[in-house]
Amino acid sequence: MDAFAALGEPRRREILRLVSSRELSVGEIARRFDVTRPAISQHLRVLKEAGLVTERRDGTKRLYRSRPETIAQLWSESLRTLKAAAEREEQQRRSKHGRRHESH
Repeated sequence: MDAFAALGEPRRREILRLVSSRELSVGEIARRFDVTRPAISQHLRVLKEAGLVTERRDGTKRLYRSRPETIAQLWSESLRTLKAAAEREEQQRRSKHGRRHESH
């Protein structure tokens, strides 16, 4: 699953926000939600496979933290896509506007 698809689920976005400031265990994350630990583990697995979080073992605990470099890259790609779409829209608007003047 790619990063955009992974972030399509609101709970995953909230998990990512939680682990952006500090490393947290599955249990610490799960306590902040009204879902089971296995459900949180599944969300974390998706985020990890998308490259959005790292997992570190500390004894029997698994600790999760966001990967700022991946998030920065995602923003960069998003902004490039948004810029290209805005430029296409502006070009289409100008070409429609120009045709109206030519017909008068």
